[in-house]
Amino acid sequence: QVSLEESGGGLVQAGGSLRLSCAASGLTFSTYAMGWFRQAPGKERAFVAAISWSGGSTYYADSVKGRFTISRDNAKKTVYLQMNSLKAEDTAVYYCAAVWSIVAVSSPDEYDYWGQGAQVTVSS
Repeated sequence: QVSLEESGGGLVQAGGSLRLSCAASGLTFSTYAMGWFRQAPGKERAFVAAISWSGGSTYYADSVKGRFTISRDNAKKTVYLQMNSLKAEDTAVYYCAAVWSIVAVSSPDEYDYWGQGAQVTVSS
């Protein structure tokens, strides 16, 4: 059974940093590209960042480019999202997801598995 478990969410002041982690189990992690998405109240789920199976390529939404960094550790079966210079508009539930793909993928419809989500709240 595949499981993706996010951790590291919380409350932070604007300008601060958080690091989200997503631990995977039940799948051959190194054969999956991984992504982070977020959903703010009253809005649709939106792409944040994605990383290829090897970690060699990454892809970011324009709204987070230069502030967020996605990375992965295949030995630990974990993907990370380092979030710096946080803004109030980054407040959302953040989800990690896995897709059986070599390349990074931005469309949520392509993903096979999803975590339960982690709340990130940025106070202004």
